[in-house]
Order: sequence, then C-alpha cells, then structure tokens
Amino acid sequence: MGIEASLLEGIKSLGFTSPTPIQEKAIPILLSGTKDFVGLAQTGTGKTAAFGLPLLQLVDAEMRHPQALVVCPTRELCMQITKDLANFSTQKKSIRSTAVYGGASIGEQIRELKRGVHIVVATPGRLIDLIERRAINLENINYIVLDEADEMLNMGFREDIEFILGNTPNRNSIWLFSATMPPEVKQVSKRFMNSKKPRRDVGERLLGWISRPRKTSWKEKAA
Repeated sequence: MGIEASLLEGIKSLGFTSPTPIQEKAIPILLSGTKDFVGLAQTGTGKTAAFGLPLLQLVDAEMRHPQALVVCPTRELCMQITKDLANFSTQKKSIRSTAVYGGASIGEQIRELKRGVHIVVATPGRLIDLIERRAINLENINYIVLDEADEMLNMGFREDIEFILGNTPNRNSIWLFSATMPPEVKQVSKRFMNSKKPRRDVGERLLGWISRPRKTSWKEKAA
C-alpha cells in the first residue's frame, strides 16, 4: 500500500499483520497528500490507522511546527488517537504528536506546542481557545482529519469546525471520516473541500462492502 518500512515495523511489533477494508481503500489514496477524502466507516474498523499512518509518513520531521491536525469530538478519543499514533511510530521517533483537549491544563498544552510538534490531535473547543490565545498557528497545516464528523455535528460543533477550517488557509487536503453521511456532514464537505481537486469517497455504503475487521488486522493484536 506504499507504507514506509519504519512504520510497517512499528505496526508489526504491535502484532498487526493485515489491514482492514477501510485501511486498504484509504491508505493508498491518502498517501498522495493531495486529495480531499470522505471515508464512511463505523467505530472499531481501524480508522485511526487509516489516516494515522499516512499522516506519520507525510509530515516533515525537520519542520518543527504543526503540519497535520486531527479534530475529534471527545477528550477520550483525542487521547486514544494520540496514543495510537505514538504506538504506530515507535520506529519513527522523530515525529511528535500531542493532544489538546478541555479538562486539562492549557498551560502545559501550550508548553508542549512550543516544544515543537508535527501532529496535533484536538477537540474543537480547546483548539479554538488556543487559536484565540494565539498559542497555535494553523497556517502551516497541510492535512486536516475530521474524525467522527457526524458525532461532532450532532454535538453542536458545526460552527467550531467551520471556524477551525477557516483558519487553515494553506491546507492541501481534508480527510473526513464518519459513520454516517447526514446532510450536515455533506454540507461541510461541500463547502470546504476543493471542488477543483480530485476527491475520493470510500465507505461501506458507497462501495457496498461491510467493514468487518480481520482476526489479525491492524487494529487488533494477533492472539
């Protein structure tokens, strides 16, 4: 699928041997870094690896500023994604990721950002707080992931998402992952995804297959 050797070593060390359907379909597309993307997949189908591995491969380790942004609805998911990224990149330690979310010290999060990170995983409210404090600069963000987009919109984060996307003027692509495709998600994708750029829609409803993990998939350790 085009994943570099250091990342393959990392996921194999976790006991993962084969990709799930969403990973098989998404990873080759996302590795180009230039396509807007919509992926329909339920929670538990290995979505984090589907977008996380391409992000870890695409960011430039020598540039010590945020280049990729993952926005998700909850603190728990934010922390889990960040943990997964760290686990995937055990053989690529030059890439740094950090989580920013409410209910934790914003001062410590600001200090972590100042140390230099490549990937920021954030909940909408805390990210906007950091933007308004000018503690984070999104002008160099190349890749944006909206994970569980339908859930974020159900929780009332539409204005927050639009504000965040409006502060990433130089992005190369938006990758939207959602379990469903309600009108609100379609509206956000239509407004912010570049109609002049190639876009790929991948998902169980669009392709007619069901995302069932294999026994030794990249989201599940082999026994």
